[in-house]
Amino acid sequence: MLKRLLYFVLFTCATLQVAQAQTTPAAAVPMISGRIIDKTTKEPLPFTSFSLKDEQTGALSNEFGVFQLPAPTKNETDSLIVMALGYEHLAILVRKGQTMDKMVLEVARRAVALQNVVVKGGKVKNLGLGATANKPGEGLLQGQPGSQCAFFVKNDKNKRLGNIRSVSFYIGENGFPREPFRVRLYKADGNYNAPNTDILTDNVVVSAAKGGQWYTVDLTPYNVVAPEEGFFVAMEWIVSGDKFFNTNFMDDNYTPYGQIMRPTFEFKESRTWNFSIGKGWNLLTLSNGEGQHYNAMIKAEVDMIK
Repeated sequence: MLKRLLYFVLFTCATLQVAQAQTTPAAAVPMISGRIIDKTTKEPLPFTSFSLKDEQTGALSNEFGVFQLPAPTKNETDSLIVMALGYEHLAILVRKGQTMDKMVLEVARRAVALQNVVVKGGKVKNLGLGATANKPGEGLLQGQPGSQCAFFVKNDKNKRLGNIRSVSFYIGENGFPREPFRVRLYKADGNYNAPNTDILTDNVVVSAAKGGQWYTVDLTPYNVVAPEEGFFVAMEWIVSGDKFFNTNFMDDNYTPYGQIMRPTFEFKESRTWNFSIGKGWNLLTLSNGEGQHYNAMIKAEVDMIK
């Protein structure tokens, strides 16, 4: 029974983005498409989220800032919400059944107040937060382009934290473990302590050499200060290369798009949230019936100030 439940999680995560899967559209379907660029540099903004507010669907741009999604069908008007990491959000009025192609959207970089950790009369040591197991539990966690899986690395012992040194993901041996993904870090300041505010505003896109092991990402160059209560570490599945517009997630011969994460059962509460474009964050509440919750196998290393 447990095994069936765990594989149900894989199915749930894999279907979160079916509604917004970026398949090659039929010619008769009105589309919204174009490119998104930095307002100042005119450089393309990769992996930008586009969602229709009322439709609750959306898409992710590719590494060249190119995007495409169907026009709204429910209401006469809707809002196209554009969210690029580290940039001001944008809302555009769109109309039911209206084709809007070759759009060039320019967005301004969001001003971010940099923080400095000042150590007076103390020492800085390494502190591990999050999962501690070397071997994963049974089950799988996978998403589609634009979806995210976030795990809260909690400061359980209320240590004084400094900068985030690294984050690690246990990448499964199945799927396509060497596919790129984006690292996201959030404060737990959303509704019901969900992930909300980005604390890593740089595009950190990485790929593992292989699966079946921990994969660690060095974050020391970014000088990200860890919130005292802890923070969310997320994997965001992205679109790369010729897969853009050419993936049919409803195919009977479907194989996993990208990498698969493995779970851990170390914690008695759920610390894992899933995100899908147009629908937002949802807490994963599955447990194994023995008091341990199903969580993404993620950990972090931070500076601890003594």
